[in-house]
Amino acid sequence: MARGEGAEEFPVSLLPPAKHIGHDGLKVSKKRPMGVSVCSKLCFAIGGAPYQITGSALGFFLQIFLLDVAQLEPFYASIILFAGRVWDAVTDPTVGFLVSRSQWTRHGRMMPWIVLSTPFAVLSYFLIWVVPPVEKGKVVWYLFFYCMFQSLQTCFHVPYSALTMFISSEQKERDSATAYRMTIEVLGTVLGTAIQGQIVGGANAPCLNHTSFLNDSYNVTQLSSEVNASHITLEDTKQAYMLASGVISVIYVVCAAVLFLGVREQQDVKGVNAECLSFVESLKLLQKHGPYVRLVMGFLFTSLAFMLMEGNFALFLTYTLGLRNDFQNILLVIMLSGTLTIPLWQLFLTRFGKKSAVYVGIMWAVPFMILVVCIESTLVITYMVAVAAGTSVAAAFLLPWSMLPDAVDDYKVQNPSSQGHEAIFYSFYVFFTKFASGVSLGISTLSLHFAGYVSRRCVQPDSVKLTLKLLVSAVPVSLIILGLLIFRSYPINEERRRHNRQRLHTLLHDSSEDSENSERPSV
Repeated sequence: MARGEGAEEFPVSLLPPAKHIGHDGLKVSKKRPMGVSVCSKLCFAIGGAPYQITGSALGFFLQIFLLDVAQLEPFYASIILFAGRVWDAVTDPTVGFLVSRSQWTRHGRMMPWIVLSTPFAVLSYFLIWVVPPVEKGKVVWYLFFYCMFQSLQTCFHVPYSALTMFISSEQKERDSATAYRMTIEVLGTVLGTAIQGQIVGGANAPCLNHTSFLNDSYNVTQLSSEVNASHITLEDTKQAYMLASGVISVIYVVCAAVLFLGVREQQDVKGVNAECLSFVESLKLLQKHGPYVRLVMGFLFTSLAFMLMEGNFALFLTYTLGLRNDFQNILLVIMLSGTLTIPLWQLFLTRFGKKSAVYVGIMWAVPFMILVVCIESTLVITYMVAVAAGTSVAAAFLLPWSMLPDAVDDYKVQNPSSQGHEAIFYSFYVFFTKFASGVSLGISTLSLHFAGYVSRRCVQPDSVKLTLKLLVSAVPVSLIILGLLIFRSYPINEERRRHNRQRLHTLLHDSSEDSENSERPSV
């Protein structure tokens, strides 16, 4: 139930206790579990949209913005992309450490982080898409605000993720709220791509004819007349990026407000205060569990493959395939295809198992990655490839979050005396993925620098076209094959997964009986 509605205004401690009869006939007092209304679950889910909306906009468009609109050298753009993503990876465990030590306030433990970080995160996000008037300070400008946004967004998203544990003490309610959240987050990726792509695509400045770079006598007057002939200037493109970032910023604030007003954070939730481990201690804990290491390594390479494709696909469509005016629609088709096929992959992994879903789902993209660079692509063929690639993207990003709980359960079964470390498994998967993403984006943009990329040039050198083909086809395909080879040694199949679930159920039942016996008053 949302904030301000009468029934929710009473704290848990004031609700009358529910009586039940114990095994020995004595009455034992237990608190009535708090339910979570559909309205509160929706408000909670909406709070996850900003992370996905901004993430998809930055993932698809930041590289081409820095190169063609801000007109930075590829070398400096690679530094910004690399440093920003690595900084983002480092801030995750740091913010998690600080959040875990936060004190309870009248608004909760997580909500103050979310509320206080939102205005500054929105401001820094907007300034990422602004081209400063000073030429020499551009690199510092983008590096500062990109890292600042990543830090502030982490201050929003880490406590938001942890908020799942504080909306209810009932596992069933948490799982239901998580399902709502995943649905909204998937829609958020589509919304971010649609807003950014459609606004920017409608004001795409024309490229500059190659003679402007080869002919020294090509003067500023000739250049201006060529650009003005299309009635769209570079200034119009800059304004379009600012408009798109403004719209996304407003959505960010609205989602944060809905989350704050619609979700009530509970204070007394059992089982959320696990033992705090240092970074090194956490790494030692994880490396001892072989299934988790193989799972993370496998998904690390496959995720890198799709991240490389995501980061360079807009440039590939623009300069290799010559689809300058259609790339935003093709990107939207990829995301829509991925969104619509998530339920199909969910059914597939339920029927045939998760390891089979990994092989089929991720390998599905390989023929189309090869096809798009080996034939003379028309617009129709490119759209067909986009639909097929989106299907595989859905599997690549759904399956890690479906399989990570299995690795955590396996750890619990093998280490029944060491519990409460679930967050470590999730946070380090995110850490490694973000770190690797920064490395891949930095290297790919640096590759364009050495290939001779020139901002806004209509016809790039053949070396640039070849580099883009490698970055969206050959390299991702190689990474996918390497990741799937690692998956062959992943030991948790459907039989072992069922055994782990039964074993955990037995351990939970035994623990519950021990707790009941210890709480039962002696006669």
